[in-house]
Amino acid sequence: MTDAARPRRSALYVPGNNSRALEKAAGLLADVVILDLEDAVGDDAKPAARDRVCDIVRSGVLRPREVVIRVNGLGTEWHEDDMAAVAQSGADGVLVPKVGSGDDVRALVGELEAAGADNQTTLWLMIETPGSFLHAEEIAAASDRVSVLVIGTNDLINDLHALQRPGRAPVMTALSLAVLGARSAGRVILDGVFNDIGDGDGFIAEARQGREMGFDGKTVVHPSQIGPANSAFGPSPEEVEYARTVVSAYENARAAGDSVITVDGRMIESLHVRDAQRILTLAARIDELTDLDLART
Repeated sequence: MTDAARPRRSALYVPGNNSRALEKAAGLLADVVILDLEDAVGDDAKPAARDRVCDIVRSGVLRPREVVIRVNGLGTEWHEDDMAAVAQSGADGVLVPKVGSGDDVRALVGELEAAGADNQTTLWLMIETPGSFLHAEEIAAASDRVSVLVIGTNDLINDLHALQRPGRAPVMTALSLAVLGARSAGRVILDGVFNDIGDGDGFIAEARQGREMGFDGKTVVHPSQIGPANSAFGPSPEEVEYARTVVSAYENARAAGDSVITVDGRMIESLHVRDAQRILTLAARIDELTDLDLART
């Protein structure tokens, strides 16, 4: 059920019990809005927050954003009610924290189907424990309903007894394992949050690092991080122009019956053409999303 060409450059967490933040989210340019019922909501407020976010999803005010609801995890007292509500809300996906195995995924699929979720409701799964990073491929491949893996570096660092460091050296192995697992299963993967809201340069550096590693986008916790994330994970004008050149050279070579293709002195193979086509499709989808935003204003 993965739509790899759908822009997910920025995914903004919005507390499910914060009415002002929920209203403001409708005017922000994040590709994805994640309505949070887990960490951001106190125990006593969770049932009311659940009703509030499902009502907001049904209202359609967050469109054309992709809308996902983060539920409370397996084994918590709120999980079953969260899953049942999300299944009927019309949300694009349900984000589940601390998924540790393929069996967990299959249990979640069973819950969604028992609650009457349609086939378009996807599973987004948080990879945030040492075990989940070691089993990332198993988790990603456990069901066709799985769409996106989302990194949770804060929990990982805590579980490892590691330290938060610029450049993320203590968790680079884990991050790479997660990217490998997602790509092996053909899934989208989003980088974790950057905690220091006031450190804009640090966020930009980490977003660039995530893009270089192969992440599709980044989860963000503040509106100020949306623009830099969109810039880091969206194709630049230069990348788009080069992709057009590659595709054009390939099509011209095929028409002429040439087997050797070069662009700017570099050999072009089919894998380069596929990546160029991916970039052009992503750029077109971003343009479509931008046009929809302009039409609303």
